[in-house]
Amino acid sequence: MNYIGSKFKLSTWIKEEITSVIGNDLNDKIFCDIFAGTGIVGRTFKKDVKQVIANDLEYYSYVLNRNYIANHKEIQNKEYYIDELNNLPLIDNGFIYQNYCLGSGSGRQYFSDENGKKIDTIRTQIQKWYDNKEIDDDLYYFLLASLIESADKVANTASVYGAFLKHLKKSAQKELVLESADFIQNDNSHQVFNEDSNKLIKNISGDILYLDPPYNQRQYSANYHLLNTIALYKPFIPKGKTGLPGYNRSSYCKKGEVKKSFEELIKNANFRYIFLSYNNEGLMSKEDVKNIMKKYGKYDLVTQEYQRFKADKTENRNHKANHTYEYLHILEKI
Repeated sequence: MNYIGSKFKLSTWIKEEITSVIGNDLNDKIFCDIFAGTGIVGRTFKKDVKQVIANDLEYYSYVLNRNYIANHKEIQNKEYYIDELNNLPLIDNGFIYQNYCLGSGSGRQYFSDENGKKIDTIRTQIQKWYDNKEIDDDLYYFLLASLIESADKVANTASVYGAFLKHLKKSAQKELVLESADFIQNDNSHQVFNEDSNKLIKNISGDILYLDPPYNQRQYSANYHLLNTIALYKPFIPKGKTGLPGYNRSSYCKKGEVKKSFEELIKNANFRYIFLSYNNEGLMSKEDVKNIMKKYGKYDLVTQEYQRFKADKTENRNHKANHTYEYLHILEKI
């Protein structure tokens, strides 16, 4: 998934820097990714640590992490269910088609008509199986994660869901094919939460806390609202041209609140090592972060240059620079 702030390209570097501080033997360590997003960093550590704790306030993120992190044993007959879902007769009265496809008269074109109908059909059937206890939690979240990933591939957007494109782009014209959201299998159990990070931090503990909060004023609930809508699949009255629901507004996206929230998180963290990913264009400056973290222990910083995220991949946006700098702030709590 093409995701704002994704650490896919940086995950190897992040792991190298963390293990250079902690050591390579992570078998007895509990690793927490408390702003997990799509779970890339947690997945990177999953096979090496005793346990991963993953959390995100967005429900679509919870679904992805409930599958990619919490699922760790083979799911029997999962391909059978994928095949069944790919071959169902389509319904045309579902919530996505009625509100986010052009043919319904909504004026919105986040998906082609056929793909909107298929999303509704698959989502409805998954819920029916679950409510009838024909599938368990592990299979339920595996199928939901598979749907979210597969729907995102054919979305008619410039990667984020703040707006749809006027005409169907090539990838959006392709038929949605439900593909397996395969996860890493191992013998260890893991925990996944869907909570406010500043509240959750008071109830968990471990060895390594990895922080990747929002950097700027972009609210993830707005940018990825349609993924939440598919994941939750509860009716509401969409607002405005883009069909927004009511959504979470993170204090980490507010310049007047971010430093207070961040310090509270650091203060309450019952973890020996804390690593914060943040970049040079964030609401908090490098000095802001340093001044907060060094109050609580031994502080260090490493930096990596990387190519910035471009939602629309075109040249018509006036970006300040093609590259940005990722800071990995390091704290050993005393």
